[in-house]
Amino acid sequence: MSGTDGKGRKGAEGGPEGPRWHVEVDRGVCIGSGLCAATAPGGFELDAARQSHPVRPECDASDDVLAAAEGCPVEAITVTLAATGEAVFPPDE
Repeated sequence: MSGTDGKGRKGAEGGPEGPRWHVEVDRGVCIGSGLCAATAPGGFELDAARQSHPVRPECDASDDVLAAAEGCPVEAITVTLAATGEAVFPPDE
């Protein structure tokens, strides 16, 4: 395994044998657009204050979770490899 999915994203293949991700939402940045919950309904929920949070802060790598992070209009979502803390999104430049 090369560590990327062919598009430069680390660990996007997921599954029980694949990498685990740590997902965080910066609630000070989140504007409650709901795009993350619509893109990855099993990955994100909005609370009563319309702030997003991950359903499971640690999860299997998921294209839906990655798409939600990439689509967040204020870049409030960060995804890292759970084992190492290495950035998945936003990628280290």
